Amino acid sequence: MSRSFSRAELESFRDAEVPDLLGGPEDPPVRLLFVGINPGLWTAATQTHFAHPGNRFYPALLRGGVITEPVDAAAGMSEEDRGRFRARGIGITNLVRRATAKASELSTDELRAGGAELVALVERVRPRVVAVAGITAYRQAFALPKAVPGRQPEPIGPAELWVVPNPSGLNAHETVESLASAYAEVGRAAGLL
Repeated sequence: MSRSFSRAELESFRDAEVPDLLGGPEDPPVRLLFVGINPGLWTAATQTHFAHPGNRFYPALLRGGVITEPVDAAAGMSEEDRGRFRARGIGITNLVRRATAKASELSTDELRAGGAELVALVERVRPRVVAVAGITAYRQAFALPKAVPGRQPEPIGPAELWVVPNPSGLNAHETVESLASAYAEVGRAAGLL
């Protein structure tokens, strides 16, 4: 069940961090690592990636077959949900760890530092596929101004690298259907479908 926050409550989470959702030693290896830009305030408040009620990440994953059970992220992901992600080999992280109201509050330096940290994380976790959600942030983080969405020509460490659409409700030209199609494609590449 979704909850709500006042603007003041949300602002209290500015600069907070959200832990990565990654498997532990008892879990199967991460096969597909989704990478958001940075946590929004709602995400920080619920400690759940892509949690804002207008975000279409989880509905698109479900529609694309990447996950098999619905997730009410706006209320905060349950431990059962987290366990299902880990069991399927799906992880989630961000380019920048600190929460902001808008991704536009991030500097290019923060995004570039986050890109370097992502490379180190991928070297350690060794997923089959990395899917960065957002072409603009990807271009800035990796200093690739002409990059286009889809599978990238160069891997990131040992992983195949993809750039997929950002599921934020602010990305108005994407629909749950178009997001589901893109996410299913990376799911297939990771061997999940």
